[in-house]
Amino acid sequence: MRLIVFSDTHGSFAAAREVIERNPGSYTFIFLGDGAKEIDKLRIIYPEKTILNVSGNCDNSYTPDTDLYNAGKVKVLFTHGHRYNVKYGTDTLYEKAKALGAELVLFGHTHTRLYEYRDGVHFLNPGSAALPRDGKNPCYAFVDITPKGIICGHVDI
Repeated sequence: MRLIVFSDTHGSFAAAREVIERNPGSYTFIFLGDGAKEIDKLRIIYPEKTILNVSGNCDNSYTPDTDLYNAGKVKVLFTHGHRYNVKYGTDTLYEKAKALGAELVLFGHTHTRLYEYRDGVHFLNPGSAALPRDGKNPCYAFVDITPKGIICGHVDI
């Protein structure tokens, strides 16, 4: 199973659509906030896609800022991250993941790519699809859930 993960489009519908267009064979997309209006439009254009999302600190939305998704046998915790102080590390998210039994944690907010693995938990920040803050290109990420494990990677836009 492949998940496409993206975040922080901040009004750039072109960036959000580019992520979908680059992945025609993928059906599950997870958006991590700060661009809720773009996601609403994408759901209309791509009704055959499953597009999950949480709200970010810049979204004016009633959508929760944290959610869970079962990707096969893998429990996925996904959040924008601002309520978990992700600008200062992943310790708070780690505790939440352990409490919930999540093996994969997806978060945004920092506009900076990150992958780390700690004590059975994968942490992935896809960076920003429109406004990166790490000196790199805009990007998104993928997660492949296979019988042999979880594989994560970043893709430049």
